[in-house]
Amino acid sequence: MPEHTPEIVQKEDPVLRLTAKEVPVADITSKKIKDLILKMRAALVSQKDGVAIAAPQVGASLRIFVVSGALLAQADKTYTGSPTDLIFINPVITRRSKEKMEVEEGCLSVRWLYGKIKRSARVTLQAYDENGVKIERGASGLLAQVFQHETDHLEGTLFIDHAKEVWEMTDEEIAELQKK
Repeated sequence: MPEHTPEIVQKEDPVLRLTAKEVPVADITSKKIKDLILKMRAALVSQKDGVAIAAPQVGASLRIFVVSGALLAQADKTYTGSPTDLIFINPVITRRSKEKMEVEEGCLSVRWLYGKIKRSARVTLQAYDENGVKIERGASGLLAQVFQHETDHLEGTLFIDHAKEVWEMTDEEIAELQKK
């Protein structure tokens, strides 16, 4: 793990508006990518309420995101997957259900703003794992929401670009969350 907690860039940072570059498959197992994934994990662990993080959120315009399996299991009682972190490199959503759900969403790069956004109820994602193995994974509920939120990041889109009823958490709510 890095010596210090990596900074999570905020909505004003231009890196969040770039279309992230694909990672060449031959580079997936490189030290550079392994170090970036460690940096992303450290940034994610530093936030009590962060379920996932995309590489642009730590300043790297690459198509990678990490999902905290432990926080996902805690936040979504229907999640039956592994509590270990899930790594997705060069992810592409290949299928989206016609059925939509309106969900509340926030973002580690749009701190303390929340809003309602429509997402597909189910999606299928293809990507590479951290070992360069091609994977395909279906998701529903919170994980489907996470897949859509994080792939949006890789396209330079923030949830606030499409959210309705955006509000900011109060100082009291923030303090309560940080105590947990």
